[in-house]
Amino acid sequence: MEKIKFNYSHNNSVANILLDDGKGNVLDNVMMLELLECFDEFTKNKNLKLITFQGEGKHFSFGASVEEHTQEFAAMMLKTFHRMFMVLKELSVPTLAKISGQCLGGGMELAIFCNFLFADKTAKMGQPEIVLGVFPPPASIILPEKIGLARAEELLLSGRSIDAEEAKRIGLVHEVFEDKNELNIKTEEWIEKNIVPKSASSLRFGVKAARAKFNHVLSNFLPQLEQMYVTQLMATKDANEGIEAFLAKRSPQWINE
Repeated sequence: MEKIKFNYSHNNSVANILLDDGKGNVLDNVMMLELLECFDEFTKNKNLKLITFQGEGKHFSFGASVEEHTQEFAAMMLKTFHRMFMVLKELSVPTLAKISGQCLGGGMELAIFCNFLFADKTAKMGQPEIVLGVFPPPASIILPEKIGLARAEELLLSGRSIDAEEAKRIGLVHEVFEDKNELNIKTEEWIEKNIVPKSASSLRFGVKAARAKFNHVLSNFLPQLEQMYVTQLMATKDANEGIEAFLAKRSPQWINE
């Protein structure tokens, strides 16, 4: 594995995935394919009770690769990215994100998909896609389901980032800890107490039951939003301008079409 590391703990019942590209843990095509490889491996482990995600270093993830958002690559990127969510949905193994530093865009979408979110005080979470003239398909579905439409729309349409305390206040994050060290220690205690004693089989049924509506909405609407993104949004001048401006490190010049 080039861009992720993973190991099993608790008698192979907890799989720990570390996003690690040496920079901002960007979810590019290489990393996404490696994650899918891991998820495929997990289908063969009937003892698996939890999958955890964390970023190496100071940040969880800067998000998906902006270079792969260009019109040329967007369809391929979204197809691979969305496959990750569908595979995790089918697995139905509980998931947990440990968030430090920047957790943005596609990185935040991976985190908010998880059943449990724990953060430390350095965490900054946001869906800044609208700033680039695009939108985040998974977050557009997941956020309203998790925190309600009004709060979700404000984050999706402003593109602003929120800190860990605000994320907890609006019900997105379950607990906030002082720093990454405490985050790791306390999360480990929580897993030992609340997950490890349970049946792996029953946990999967529990996830399917708790997410009956969530999974239905995701399965029905994610393909629609993917189609809208690729065939309609990327046909607009402003969506392409936003991506190009970001890559050229300049301000976008919108023409509103």
